[in-house]
Amino acid sequence: MPAPVILSGRSVRLEPLSPTHAPALAAAAAADRTSYAFTPVPHGLDAAYAYVHSAMADQEAGRSLAFATVRAADGLVVGSTRFCELDYWDGPVVWPPAPRGPLTGAADAVPDAAEIGGTWLSAHAQGTGINTEAKLLMFQHAFDTWRVRRISLRADARNARSRAAIERLGAVSEGVRRVHTRGLDGLVRGTAFYSVLDEEWPVVRHTIEQRLARAERSVNGCRLVLA
Repeated sequence: MPAPVILSGRSVRLEPLSPTHAPALAAAAAADRTSYAFTPVPHGLDAAYAYVHSAMADQEAGRSLAFATVRAADGLVVGSTRFCELDYWDGPVVWPPAPRGPLTGAADAVPDAAEIGGTWLSAHAQGTGINTEAKLLMFQHAFDTWRVRRISLRADARNARSRAAIERLGAVSEGVRRVHTRGLDGLVRGTAFYSVLDEEWPVVRHTIEQRLARAERSVNGCRLVLA
């Protein structure tokens, strides 16, 4: 399974999630929880520790690779995200197809496809460009280092905010799987699925980089006016 890695950008740093992040995660999630209706976000310190230990267990089992999302400017933990649904296509064809670990058993094996999910940000970090750059870092690692063929993303079909954010990245909609599963509110919901393929990655990279550049010019422009 892929080794933990630190992914660093201009505004954000993604660190391998560990118990040391739990207090900061609890604080990040406590300020304003109104945007978490469709997203599993820990509430309180005990829940934050349980959240981290669950993520680490999934990682140990080869099911995911989780990160703490850290604001680069001041080192403040502002949320979490992860690679999940790691899938390996080596060896003989297995039916029915399902995400599985590498048949070779190599400790340094990397997936052929993965999903980016489990993403949440504190209220004060939303809309700041941190999520956009974090996605860029994860896409770069997946496509340029792991050489995956596909990255998938999904959202509760009712979550217009998350769906719009995914679509702004340039991911392609694969439709909505209707009556797919239960949401956090207990209601049966649909799930919107998206993906980016390796041949689509150069265009998606350009789209994200242009968004980040426009956002930086806007911020710098405001600073000039204020000065």
